[in-house]
Amino acid sequence: MSDPAEHTRTLQVAPDATRTLIYCPVIHSQVDLGALRAPVQSATHTAFGAEAWRRRVHTVEQMWTEIEQLIDGLDLDPTRTRLYQDGLPICGHELEIVKEMTYKGSRNHRILLRLHSQGATLMGTESGPLLLQEYNLAKRLLDPEQQGLDSDDRDALQIQARTLLKLRDFFIAGRINETLKAGEVGILFLGMLHDITPGLTSDIRVVYPLGKPVGSDGVAEAET
Repeated sequence: MSDPAEHTRTLQVAPDATRTLIYCPVIHSQVDLGALRAPVQSATHTAFGAEAWRRRVHTVEQMWTEIEQLIDGLDLDPTRTRLYQDGLPICGHELEIVKEMTYKGSRNHRILLRLHSQGATLMGTESGPLLLQEYNLAKRLLDPEQQGLDSDDRDALQIQARTLLKLRDFFIAGRINETLKAGEVGILFLGMLHDITPGLTSDIRVVYPLGKPVGSDGVAEAET
């Protein structure tokens, strides 16, 4: 990841009709994985060993320290800032979810709660039904009993997972297209494997102060 201190001066929002999206690709922490933490940890141990999991935890902690430094250095008007979050459904209880995750120790949600307390608008970001489908599929893929599936069955599950990821991405992009207003800034926290840029309208200026997500096609503007 790049040094956030190198970018904070460049992320100024012009007083015009531009819509700006600050795109932060993230790796989910143990807390953010929720009920999937144990199977993800087990799968990592099985495939790569316990040291790989410890390295992952350390990397994630470093990443969130970097993100916190980036956010602290941004010169934003909170009243013109919208917060979009991976895994946060449109449900009418978004703030309660963020508070609960903050209480559990999520650094990601702690950032959201702090920005919200300063006046930023917390946005329900995802489709609840799509999130539920992906959660159930992830449990199947991580279930040790599924290791006995033949290659065709596992390939079918992986194709289904990729399809759901794309559906989520286009839903998130549509949500941002519809809700981010002229002259506003959106801050998006989204897992590294996502890439919503193909679904964004051309009038949204996208900046990547921490680098692009995996698989990004490079269409949007990069801050590197």
